[in-house]
Amino acid sequence: MANGYWASALLAAGTTHSLFTHIDRGMQTVESIAEAAGLSMRGAQALLDGLVGLGLLTVNDGRYANSAAASQHLVDGKPMSLVGIGRTIADGMRLWSKLPEAVKTGIPPTTERVETPDHPFWEELVTAIAPTSAPLARRVVERLDAARRGPLAILDVGGGSGIYSAVLLGANREATATQVDWANVNRVARAFVARFGVADRFKTIDGNLHETSFGEARFDIAIFSHVAHHDSPESNVATFRKLRAALRPGGTLVVSDLILNDDRTGSPLALMFHAKMLLYTASGGAWRRADYRSWLEQAGFKDVVIEPTQTPATLIFAT
Repeated sequence: MANGYWASALLAAGTTHSLFTHIDRGMQTVESIAEAAGLSMRGAQALLDGLVGLGLLTVNDGRYANSAAASQHLVDGKPMSLVGIGRTIADGMRLWSKLPEAVKTGIPPTTERVETPDHPFWEELVTAIAPTSAPLARRVVERLDAARRGPLAILDVGGGSGIYSAVLLGANREATATQVDWANVNRVARAFVARFGVADRFKTIDGNLHETSFGEARFDIAIFSHVAHHDSPESNVATFRKLRAALRPGGTLVVSDLILNDDRTGSPLALMFHAKMLLYTASGGAWRRADYRSWLEQAGFKDVVIEPTQTPATLIFAT
């Protein structure tokens, strides 16, 4: 644990300099990799050695190759690429180094938080994390039988990349989707959703979710994925009330997030995520199942089903 930041720094350097992409394109020796990435020979060798140590690269007779995981997730442009996450690590490490101060004060150690609409962090992150949400979106299609329900109207609040809309619209050719998010994020989402060939049925509304109207009784399904952890309990109740009002009678709200068990156990990622919210938000946190049940009941939802998944995230279906 004490040296865990070594691995994070090596991953950040490898993705920042597109090392895995250069190797995928045929650069196999330290000399060719250094030249392609614009690195010093000393630096390239140190980085390659570290990445071999992490198991992300293999080396045989001086020739380097990507591991299966690196080939799938760390090469630019591949469908399941997580390169963008790697490129956010360096900034994250600087903020995490201030955790001792934050736990003492209970206040984020920076004024530049994730609530800032034009934070460049979002434009890099939303597409980077899209592959992690794709299996959850496919589960929503299955759970709600969305492919066979005709002309569904879908609302995605804080939809980021638009991955849920892309998957749902791909499954149901009669459905339409509306995403509410900041203008810079929606710009990224429109380009991302277009890759799936469903852009003609996807529209965006620019605005802060706390201030933007979602309309009344317009939608059959509403998505609220990885947003509630940014906000306070009071803000989440208010948002859930707006989402309920936006749903037609019998409509379903889908919440996806890193959620703790009621006894504050659960996924290691979800448990550590609370510290991240301390660093990055004014009042966010890793909330418990009981918290979500309470908020949804206060908002007027009558039936709440909580479904664990094979990922660190939990799905909630509220009608």
